[in-house]
Amino acid sequence: MTLTKRIIPCLDVANGRVVKGLNFESIKDAGDPVQLAEKYSNEGADELVFLDITASSEQRETIKSLVKKIAQVIDIPFTVGGGVKTLQHARDILLNGADKVAINTGAVKNPEVITELMELFGKQCVVVAIDSRRNYNIEKGKNIFSEKGKKFWFEVFIYGGKKETGLDVIDWAKKIEELGAGEILLTSIDRDGTKDGYDILLTNEIVKGVGIPVIASGGCGKPEDMIDVFQNTEVSAALAASIFHYETHSVNRVKQMIKENGIQVRY
Repeated sequence: MTLTKRIIPCLDVANGRVVKGLNFESIKDAGDPVQLAEKYSNEGADELVFLDITASSEQRETIKSLVKKIAQVIDIPFTVGGGVKTLQHARDILLNGADKVAINTGAVKNPEVITELMELFGKQCVVVAIDSRRNYNIEKGKNIFSEKGKKFWFEVFIYGGKKETGLDVIDWAKKIEELGAGEILLTSIDRDGTKDGYDILLTNEIVKGVGIPVIASGGCGKPEDMIDVFQNTEVSAALAASIFHYETHSVNRVKQMIKENGIQVRY
């Protein structure tokens, strides 16, 4: 049986507003998170992701009141991340209506927290977000790739894409699976906001390297980009922001186009 592919709008939130940037920089306002969440839920989104994108860099917790308001207006699975470091942070998010918790910086700083979350809340609740950027300074022991004559490896970034870690994305993905992650939210910083399409090479390598579901993120500018990532990788879901926020396309129209290309979606 072929599993249906999931379409997931993403709300990147800063100062209580949905925002959109380019390569994690030059942030623009994109609307009210509660209104957008309700709209996407009504349009047939399979899930919703809410990321408080400045929580880690500002050393604070996710805005719980906003999580609660969103949870009250949607009836689809809801993943929340941003500033999650401890079991208490995660518990608070889940108690305010989230179904899953996404952790990125907190997992890199303290990988054991992945196992603790899994043991306490169950694997299905634990999403590890990975923000990846190509690094052209070749180092020994990294997984090296080549494209257009240039060699590079994929590096993990934390604090909302602001700080490099020296970790190889492929090695880190395998490690977090071993530690108990139930799903990976994989974002290409190189593609973020460019509308040039997903990073197929990166996505493929991670999907092939792990046995848990992977959500592709970063670069979606049109429905064809989702079709492309589903046709060329075994990714479980595609996440997008710009194409939905600025009303370029509705969720149900995108799903219809994907279905017309022979890809199974819930429709």
